[in-house]
Amino acid sequence: MTGDVVWRPTRQRVAAAELTRFRSGLRPELRDADYLDLWRWSTDNPDQFWSAVADFEQVELGGAATGPIAPDNMIGGAWFPGRTVNYARHLLRNAPETALIVVDDDNRSHTVTGIELSRRVAALAAALRSMGVRPGDRVTAVLPNRAEAVIGLLACAAVGAVWSVCSPEFGTDAIVSRFAQLAPRVLIAVDGYRHGGREHPRTTEMTEVAARLPDLEQVIWVADLCPGEQPAVGTPVHAWDAVTAGNVEPEFAELPFDHPLWVLFSSGTTGIPKGIVHGHGGVLLEHLKMLRFHSDMHSGDRHMNVASTSWVVWNTLVSALGVGATAVLLDGSPVRPELGRVWQVAAEHDVDILGLSAGYIHACSKAGLEPRQGRLRTLQVTGSPLSEAGFDWVYENFDDMWLTSMSGGTDIGSIFVGGVPELPVRKPRLQAPALGVAVAAWDSNGTPVIGRPGELVVTEPMPSMPLRFWNDPGDQRYRESYFDMFPGVWRHGDFIEFDTDGSSVIGGRSDSTLNRQGVRIGSAEIYRVVEDFAEVSEALVVGAELGADDYDMVLFVAAMDGPDPDGLKARIGDALRTSLSPRHVPDDIVFMRAIPHTRTGKKLEVPVKRMLQGSPLTAVVDLGAVDDSGLLREYEDFAHRRHTVRTP
Repeated sequence: MTGDVVWRPTRQRVAAAELTRFRSGLRPELRDADYLDLWRWSTDNPDQFWSAVADFEQVELGGAATGPIAPDNMIGGAWFPGRTVNYARHLLRNAPETALIVVDDDNRSHTVTGIELSRRVAALAAALRSMGVRPGDRVTAVLPNRAEAVIGLLACAAVGAVWSVCSPEFGTDAIVSRFAQLAPRVLIAVDGYRHGGREHPRTTEMTEVAARLPDLEQVIWVADLCPGEQPAVGTPVHAWDAVTAGNVEPEFAELPFDHPLWVLFSSGTTGIPKGIVHGHGGVLLEHLKMLRFHSDMHSGDRHMNVASTSWVVWNTLVSALGVGATAVLLDGSPVRPELGRVWQVAAEHDVDILGLSAGYIHACSKAGLEPRQGRLRTLQVTGSPLSEAGFDWVYENFDDMWLTSMSGGTDIGSIFVGGVPELPVRKPRLQAPALGVAVAAWDSNGTPVIGRPGELVVTEPMPSMPLRFWNDPGDQRYRESYFDMFPGVWRHGDFIEFDTDGSSVIGGRSDSTLNRQGVRIGSAEIYRVVEDFAEVSEALVVGAELGADDYDMVLFVAAMDGPDPDGLKARIGDALRTSLSPRHVPDDIVFMRAIPHTRTGKKLEVPVKRMLQGSPLTAVVDLGAVDDSGLLREYEDFAHRRHTVRTP
């Protein structure tokens, strides 16, 4: 085994863990079983496991069962057939006295009580019903990470309407490319947002979005920057304060377990974004399991996840209400007016469990930040792999901190692998597969592998797997996305390597996997070495096949001010050669002003690769879905010059 143990839970912590409490209700041989044995039981016996989860969480299921709890196949099968549920009812029933803490961009904050949240959700749900919204209708929203987004989601869920949201910094085309697919009846839109101390008006953009949604019947307007003003659009406009001011009894539609809850969209970096449809019951059970057992979230905890409303982790943040935890909503920039803003907010508001990106921890490490721990006991890291240096920084600065690195995706709205409160933490590894997830690494022949990288696959259904893609007749696009390589088995598109203890390392996207002289290389292992340099803020590596015989592997580096380019290039090359292998040394190291991402923080490896292969920028990415379109044009210029030189 590789990887140093950097943390072990105390006996007291294990005894108090929610996973331990769940075990106590299982049959005797499972109460003290090794975690991997418990995991195998959960994947071999899905009916027993998910029934136990529903009972443990006291999920209110109506109706009567008409068949086995778990389906036999991944596509088209029904979970808990015959049973009814409502996501919003469970969350509001369990919401704590202080349900939401909203921290504005200027660090001013306010709270929303559980009673007030329930009242405003009930009022908005009644208003939506009065507008003619019925179960299955779509309601879309453009909102920041504030209470309005939580209220909107829960009101739609209460009605049985299908929810979809974009964060307000998205470009108009990016918003329309998503929402137009859904033909929404209602749009909830904000007039602007604040970020890094600046106001960003969006009334003009929201007016254009409304005009480009031909089926739109109503607009609900959140006047944040300009109170009292409303846009001139061709449909009735209702003020947010008016539609949430009523005082009515909450009403929750009884919905089939697999009734659509929301549509989450893929990053949209290539082609039209995929609309991923998740169901009420599947999301509810998966999120409760993930938060309770793999985050050890207790009733009364405070949970903050640094995320925009367009990132799936925001959805899991809302679901914290379902375990009785307070959701802390951080609006605005996480790094302005200073890099340590997240830690300051977490300490000020007594956050127990904090979700961060690996990139943020790497930035804090390089800046030499020394944050205050406050009440923090758990750090959750996702978005990209955390380097060994990132692990070291955490354990140099925090006492008895459970650092749980996790990997999942928008596709399943949950995790495949992540944290387990009773296991040790080994840097830079993820602790174990998640309960109920039959995850494995397979080679190209479909053979399970241990100790070497393989395709991340899931061999049995999960409750939160997509019900379908939106507007996907015959599930064709859905099948092509996940089931083409291994028929009947979910291939996620990530590279993963498991060790014998169940811990794992994510090696980056397998569809951007580097293939050097026949050896497959995950981009993440290169990032772990390169981004460990103090002078490097971030890196991106791509390998482009150019015809039958040529392969161009380029490492793009965003360096701090004033590096010695030639010296840094040489040191990076030496480090890759020494730490990994000569095959890991790129053909070229190129300094760029920054690394491009989607608006949800994913590096744009595949679009940059395709540009190196000669594709134009407009053919490989939706510019409204990226964080810096001007930066991508710089990459396009570089790619055009390089492609011209390398291809006759």
